[in-house]
Amino acid sequence: MSSSKFDIVVYGATGFTGQLVAEYLAAHYKGDSGLKWAMAGRSQDKLAAVRDAIGAGADTPLMVADAADPVSLKAMVAQARSVISTVGPYQLYGSDLLAACVASGTDYFDLCGEPIWMRQMIDKHEAAAKTSGARIVFSCGFDSVPFELGAFFVQEEARRVFGAPVSRVKGRVRDMRGTLSGGTAASGRATFEAVARDLSLVAILNDPFALTPGFSGAKQPKGNRPAYEEDLQSWTAPFMMALINTRNVHRSNMLMDFPYGKEFVYDEMVLTGPGEKGEANAKRVMAANAEKTGPNAPKPGEGPSKEERESGLYDLLFVAIAADGRQVRAAVRGDRDPGYGSTSKMISECAICLLRDAPDVPAGIWTPGAAMRHKLIRRLVDHAGLTFTVEK
Repeated sequence: MSSSKFDIVVYGATGFTGQLVAEYLAAHYKGDSGLKWAMAGRSQDKLAAVRDAIGAGADTPLMVADAADPVSLKAMVAQARSVISTVGPYQLYGSDLLAACVASGTDYFDLCGEPIWMRQMIDKHEAAAKTSGARIVFSCGFDSVPFELGAFFVQEEARRVFGAPVSRVKGRVRDMRGTLSGGTAASGRATFEAVARDLSLVAILNDPFALTPGFSGAKQPKGNRPAYEEDLQSWTAPFMMALINTRNVHRSNMLMDFPYGKEFVYDEMVLTGPGEKGEANAKRVMAANAEKTGPNAPKPGEGPSKEERESGLYDLLFVAIAADGRQVRAAVRGDRDPGYGSTSKMISECAICLLRDAPDVPAGIWTPGAAMRHKLIRRLVDHAGLTFTVEK
């Protein structure tokens, strides 16, 4: 880890999500003299304006750094124990920053939902990160923290009830109110544009084990069309974030040395209800997914109002199914709009958890849940408005 001045640098603090991260740290860790953090972005003047707007102290350090200027990124990283990056799409703007963190042994956290870029970075940098001491932690927001930890939590309950984890878990979205992140929409567009330029990338995009180099497990459900699920008595629709979440859950399983087994099957869908109404809703959800990365999707830097963020929520169901058909169920709920309000809290607490609660996590490229497990669940419950409950 680098000899450094700041525990956390929020890179991209003048963007919509970056500002929310900085605002969260300013509000919740204002009196915490043990946490030294700074804001970074392309413009000193904009950083100062954001610092004043969010109520951060006038002495909050500001650092100018630009994705187009690798020298400025290296200078920023040299002063940090860890960097939170909200500057996406990461495949367009993230590679130089990640390389700088790996080279200097600086911890790194992002909100990435881009499996092709993540696989490329794993292949390119994992060995070097283990050598330098850097802990690289991808996907620290709504994709994929609640899903990754939801699978972990329900497997812990399966271990208690059945005596061992199970090889089949379903992740199901029961309710979700909030706006898709403009950054998520932009990342989706950038990914599909990259695939259009290089068709060899299709294999990575379609591979459920894209983030587990050297390992391919059991055949996984495609989850690409509406279906009726008898055990849940509900129609289900494709969930657009399953493309990244399922990959991260399988990577977590591998990083934890396969506690769920090497034949583990995991998928995610949206529950839309029973009967003809449920079927019609499932078809509507499928049609709406295509629009969420289209021309009318939110742009990076755009987002919902404070009132909209605070009225948002999500309710996720996880079902662990034993070989004899018995089930245990668990819920993960969040108290804010998933793409912004909850995400900004989650990535902040991921960084603080690794810094304070899990300093002995080895170097390498991690998922948040595999790195921090119960410690991260406790921190998210205590500070970030999430709940993890077993359901009967």
